[in-house]
Amino acid sequence: MNIEALRYAQAVSRTKSFSDAARAYGVTQPALSNGVARLEAELGVKLFDRSPRGVRPTAHGARALPLIDHVLSALDQLVAETGRLAHPVAETIRMGVSPLIGADLVARAFEAARALERPRDLVLREADLEPLRGDLEAGRLDIVLVPAVPGMPTFRHRVVAREPVVVIDPDTPGDDSPAELQAVADAAYILGPRTCGLTTFTTELFHSHDLALHTYPGEAASFRAVDEWAAIGLGAALLPRSKVALEHSSCRPLLSAGAPVEIAYEAVWDSGTPLGADLEEFVTALAGGGQAPLTASDTAPRHAEHNQRS
Repeated sequence: MNIEALRYAQAVSRTKSFSDAARAYGVTQPALSNGVARLEAELGVKLFDRSPRGVRPTAHGARALPLIDHVLSALDQLVAETGRLAHPVAETIRMGVSPLIGADLVARAFEAARALERPRDLVLREADLEPLRGDLEAGRLDIVLVPAVPGMPTFRHRVVAREPVVVIDPDTPGDDSPAELQAVADAAYILGPRTCGLTTFTTELFHSHDLALHTYPGEAASFRAVDEWAAIGLGAALLPRSKVALEHSSCRPLLSAGAPVEIAYEAVWDSGTPLGADLEEFVTALAGGGQAPLTASDTAPRHAEHNQRS
């Protein structure tokens, strides 16, 4: 039986969406859907029903999916424990973090590491998305916390936090009303380097909605520079709500078909390493037992007029 297909089914069960499961697992949706279909054919039962309201387990799926969770958990424990016996692990977890990861989530990570069955220290490295992925693949890091964008399909992925995205557009001063993505797609957006997680998120967001992304001709070095350049009117910007530190003439909640656009942050790791079992326990604690918390959306300033009124 194909283990990846079991993991695909587990991801769909957790996210209640084939598209979200594919994104969380780092594969295309057709690849995930085909894997689940082959698993259903092999098991002889249908696991999921799709409807306009989402994806729900069938009656057979409701009984089979907990068994799939049990099988995968046992398999991960087997691989991790035998790896631990063969290769004793260090007392630290080497964790890479994107600059977009807030101090609150990092603090929770330290608490989760100390609360492990075998308590460990965290050694942090901050870098952009692509360098962190490269270090994880090369074994120089044990786990990374990064924006949840496609990539690294052979690694485990788990969303640990989400927060709303805002659009900053100097061409709409004084407007803090919610904005549909299509309505603000013609603005010229300030981006960072291609290795940056925020740039990857923005590019993927426009691509997934079949929209052309117009860009400011320069390049910001960080999300902080994006915030600063948007504040002085060089162009528009998309930012996670908590990363807006400056006053803007227009800072609007971003919507897609009426629903808030959110950026998700995920843990990515290799469950086959000697640290695999510890990392599974660590990520489960970090995600709050499976519930990815919504980062507070009222911690950053809105536009200047709003701040003067308050």
